[in-house]
Amino acid sequence: MDLKGFEQAGRHTAGDTRSVKVMIAGGFGTGKTTMVRSVSDIKPLTTEETLTQASAAVDHLIGVADKEETTVSLDFGKIGINDSLVLYLFGTPGQERFWFLWNGLFKGALGAVVLVDTRRLASSFRAIEEMERQKVPFVIALNVFPDSKHYPVDEIRDALDIPEHIPVVAFDARDRAASRDVLVTLIHHLRERSAVAVESR
Repeated sequence: MDLKGFEQAGRHTAGDTRSVKVMIAGGFGTGKTTMVRSVSDIKPLTTEETLTQASAAVDHLIGVADKEETTVSLDFGKIGINDSLVLYLFGTPGQERFWFLWNGLFKGALGAVVLVDTRRLASSFRAIEEMERQKVPFVIALNVFPDSKHYPVDEIRDALDIPEHIPVVAFDARDRAASRDVLVTLIHHLRERSAVAVESR
């Protein structure tokens, strides 16, 4: 992969490998931890805790009634895209009561993947708004759950009010190859944005 356009982003490590921070964001129960677990080259660090009845009033389980655990701080993983690029993945907590952590987590991030559950589109509105507020480039990844209905990508794009230049892709967060492809889509998107920025100078 041609990394032209990333000269000012990320950090260099041994062997001139560039490391880049990428956020995995989305609403409650959209599959962020699952994606980090499936794609990470290392055993991921997770901060999942068991959901209890005491949290029922604040962690709304509509559409995710089978969910037993939730991220309370962050998920962390790492994947080598090729010999010259390593991505450090930071998964955000999805519940509203932990959103205050997002500001710190996004510091230094080059881009983000926003996971969307098509059964519960509204659960991802907040994450998309946060990307726009913090001016973090992102792609939309539609996590296909077993009972998800199929919707044309254009319909999802319209429902989420996503501009044409932002990629929207469907994938299965449990599948390593599919999750990796989403990350590659993000890297291509960032590279294209960088090229446009250079041309406009």
